[in-house]
Amino acid sequence: MTRALLLLLALLTATPALAQKSADTLRISWREAVLDADPYHNPLRNGLVLGHQVFDGLISRDPETFVLKPLLATSWKYIDETTLEFELRPGVTFHNGERLTADDVVYTVEQAMTDPLVAVPSNYVWLAGAEKMDELRVRIRLKQVFPAALEYIALAMPILPSGYRTRVGPGAFSASPVGTGPYRVIEATPERILLERYEDYFPQSPKGRPAIAHITIRQGGDVGTELDDLLSGRADWIWSYPPEKAAVIAANPALQEQRVESMRLGYLSLDAAGRSDPFGPLKSLKVRQAVMLAIDRNTIGRALLAVGARVPDAPCFPTQFGCDQSAAERRVYDPARARALLAEAGFPDGFDTEIVSYVLPQYAEGVAANLAAVGIRARISQLPLGEAIARAARGTAPLFMGSWGSYSINDVSAILPYFFGGGDNDDARIPELQTLVEQGGATTSAEKRRQFYTRAIRLISDQALWLPLHTYVITYGFSRTLSFKPTTDELPRFYLSSWR
Repeated sequence: MTRALLLLLALLTATPALAQKSADTLRISWREAVLDADPYHNPLRNGLVLGHQVFDGLISRDPETFVLKPLLATSWKYIDETTLEFELRPGVTFHNGERLTADDVVYTVEQAMTDPLVAVPSNYVWLAGAEKMDELRVRIRLKQVFPAALEYIALAMPILPSGYRTRVGPGAFSASPVGTGPYRVIEATPERILLERYEDYFPQSPKGRPAIAHITIRQGGDVGTELDDLLSGRADWIWSYPPEKAAVIAANPALQEQRVESMRLGYLSLDAAGRSDPFGPLKSLKVRQAVMLAIDRNTIGRALLAVGARVPDAPCFPTQFGCDQSAAERRVYDPARARALLAEAGFPDGFDTEIVSYVLPQYAEGVAANLAAVGIRARISQLPLGEAIARAARGTAPLFMGSWGSYSINDVSAILPYFFGGGDNDDARIPELQTLVEQGGATTSAEKRRQFYTRAIRLISDQALWLPLHTYVITYGFSRTLSFKPTTDELPRFYLSSWR
């Protein structure tokens, strides 16, 4: 056992008064456990957050301005419309001491394209390959014109160590990952993750050298556990707790709470393709319209709306490029019309169905209550996130309630292909819609992209395929001894935090 690990274990068992600022250890408590620390192997927001502490990409994005900045690459340029060339930063080392070279970038691109365990393949479908030009120069090839490529490279393409990962294998790498980021992993289990500052982190990084030496993450609890950890002094930072709990945190003089709207959308996906039941009622357009009119989105999201969330009409976040809110029909709560549509569709007495959900139970309960009021009897299957996502991917969820943060990419290509591009999570399976989504990502013309995406959004809305419930206001509770600044891209940057 290393000296660093012994130190961190001692800190974990120290008294609350010691295991925080005085021990230079940031203690985090979060619900959604990162079960696989390989950044390509999990779809969780917490996994993305962890990845940005431990790994670097070729490019960084400024959290305030969204301007792209050099990170592992010092510069980049388009050789042609489908070829990007990067100059790598010399002298960068992975946490195990191996030097970063073009081989690592080529290997990363190949893994993103071919690894069957990649959790979100739609993030990488635009890749055609990579070519090493010399030790510090590499070219990434695109299948076709893809204007959002640099955004994806910045947010969703952490660079893997080719030598180490090849030697130990994907399984061992997931348990003991190695990156070039400001923190390195000491331990990663379903119950906790231990990080320590990487002392050889390159000084030119826009991420900077972390001010806090150690991070401990307790994971896999529930809302009550997190809140109790914070209030009792066992944790210094929690997030994404119900907004109604904010007053409890704010009332504690040792704590502070903040709220920031994020790109995350809560949504209800409807099985229009009949994947869960080829003869199911949701194949009827009138039934899907009835479902949407039966849901009082403003009431369900009241706690969130009270602190700055919104109820959008289009299936995307309003700031994302191509997110034409005017192309979508405004679904106004109208239970009487919902009942009439059900009768017209041949279901005057309603029908039985299922809601599969992993979001906060009160949201699914609110939707189910609204549906029951018009005769739709929806039992709730409240599942852990991984199990719920697996149900959705298998196509066995008639109604699916989830949330999607677009990997913080400010472009609709980070959401529409995932839900309407023909993959595992496409509950529409409409070829025309798939083509529009593909065309929207395959031209450099901003105007043509907008046109394709507007048509896609209009079709999604007209066919009542996917209902945006609300945007998410992310809630943060943390110690007053901690200097932490939330950002709109829902990516906590602990390497920028410090003690007061």
